[in-house]
Amino acid sequence: MALHPVRRAHLIGSLPATDAADAMRFALDHLGPHLDCLPDGETGERGQWIMNLLDGFRRHPALETVRDGDLSGYDTVPRYRVRRGERLYGAMLDLGIAAAAKDALPAYRAAREATGEPFPRFQVGIPGALDLALFTFGPAGVLRYEKPFAEALSAAMHEVSALTGDDVLFQVEIPAELVLTARAPKPARRALAGFLAARVSALALGAPAGARFGVHLCLGDLHHRALGRMTDAGPLVHLANALTQRWPGSRPLQYVHVPLAAAADPPVVDPAFYRPLRDLRLRGARLIAGYAHERQDLHTQLQIRGHLEEAVGAPVDVSTSCGLGRRDRDGAAAAMERIATLVRD
Repeated sequence: MALHPVRRAHLIGSLPATDAADAMRFALDHLGPHLDCLPDGETGERGQWIMNLLDGFRRHPALETVRDGDLSGYDTVPRYRVRRGERLYGAMLDLGIAAAAKDALPAYRAAREATGEPFPRFQVGIPGALDLALFTFGPAGVLRYEKPFAEALSAAMHEVSALTGDDVLFQVEIPAELVLTARAPKPARRALAGFLAARVSALALGAPAGARFGVHLCLGDLHHRALGRMTDAGPLVHLANALTQRWPGSRPLQYVHVPLAAAADPPVVDPAFYRPLRDLRLRGARLIAGYAHERQDLHTQLQIRGHLEEAVGAPVDVSTSCGLGRRDRDGAAAAMERIATLVRD
């Protein structure tokens, strides 16, 4: 992988804030000089990733509920099917991505004007099409309904690009792919990672040529609880390598973020956990390590930084394992301060 001698900071997306302007001020106050990308905070109903979409599908005319749920945990997410006599097309799915970007753009441009250049790019989160199909329809609907979600995401990326021009970076967020890879038997992981990575890479081709991307691998963070666990970093390596091998060069991949903590649970200290990172081959994309955690003491966090940077062979960019929207304001501020400390030597 390419060597980057200066560590940078990264925020996944969500922040505990009242609106985009508040979220961006919050992020810039704590991490401004260290950020290459700036999210809008995913405030309000967007604070639990795609859960607002799943809740809203109750009212979709082409869908009906087959399992209700109150979204209090992974096993209480509502599940749907397409109504008899209906078909699902991408044009029937408004994911709210372009509308959220349009609402946040004035705050982004005002912050950039007040701060001056250089200024972070405008970061827009994009859920994976497979993830949307899996959480909406369950395992049986993944391959059947991935296409309409991919079409809807493509339309959203084109609309956002038309609004933002060269300012935007799309962050593809894929918990299902990592959790599936981690749960697979070790002999099957490489092949499964390749299959999943090909579908994510195809999603990038739905964006305008030249669009910039990052990928956020995730273990889940619903109500700050993880969906998956790893015994070592091996699943991350398989999936990250497969993604960068298959990624279309016409849509530059700027970074791959890997979670090394699991929601509220801090990262492990054992250096053996990080040794598989020696096999990372990111083909010029930056590695962002999600290990910053305000509930773990700084000495331990510095030990972990040493383990992973020894395995990678270079300084590594720093983030948390997922967004900060599931923390309270003080917890999010503490996490960002920890990121800032770990970025610095």
